[in-house]
Amino acid sequence: MAGTNLLGGMAIMKGRDAEHVHVLRMKPGEDFIICDGEGTDYKCRLVRADKEEVEAEVIEVVPCPAEPSVKVTVLCGLPKGDKTDYIIQKCVEAGAAEILFFHAKRCVARPDLPEKKLERWQRISEEAAKQSGRGIIPQVGWCGEFADALNEAAHRELGLFMYETGEREKLDEVLGAHKDVKSVAIVTGPEGGFEEFEAQLARICGLHVCSMGERILRCETAPVVALTATMFATGNLG
Repeated sequence: MAGTNLLGGMAIMKGRDAEHVHVLRMKPGEDFIICDGEGTDYKCRLVRADKEEVEAEVIEVVPCPAEPSVKVTVLCGLPKGDKTDYIIQKCVEAGAAEILFFHAKRCVARPDLPEKKLERWQRISEEAAKQSGRGIIPQVGWCGEFADALNEAAHRELGLFMYETGEREKLDEVLGAHKDVKSVAIVTGPEGGFEEFEAQLARICGLHVCSMGERILRCETAPVVALTATMFATGNLG
């Protein structure tokens, strides 16, 4: 958690973290859990609390049970409007380790992103991670052009490219053959999907061009559905 220091068996929380504990009206002696944002949970017992600072005793240190066994990077063609916010929030809740946006042929939104937008994306990820009990705060960022996204995907153990037409593999069959995979990339398109040449480039880069059935999913729905399917196939929804 931001604003938290773990020193000598004690946790000192300041800023928004301290304010959050204060709002919950917790009393000394009550137990709660602090996550370090890197996959470790600290079970703590409250010693004192006010709006500015919280002090707690660390009584147990354990790996966060909410973190999936598979590290999934979600790469999305940049959508317009606030659809990015929905994608970030729901993919963090569903277990994504990283969310990257990129520019594709059919992108309507402009790719010139101000620093403030990137900061806001990361805040959305942080809030969603806290709400859903994640052990990390997934990173959200700008990947660049379509070729950059394919390069990112090709460096994962399993690359999945979601495509709505033409020759495709069935997503469930691909995932069924890779149940023990440790790193996955999921690539989804913007409004209007991908061009045929983009799907062909994905094949050349070694990605599995996959179908999620005959229904056409919105650009903000597809990454969440594909991610959820991946979590189920790898035993992270049980």
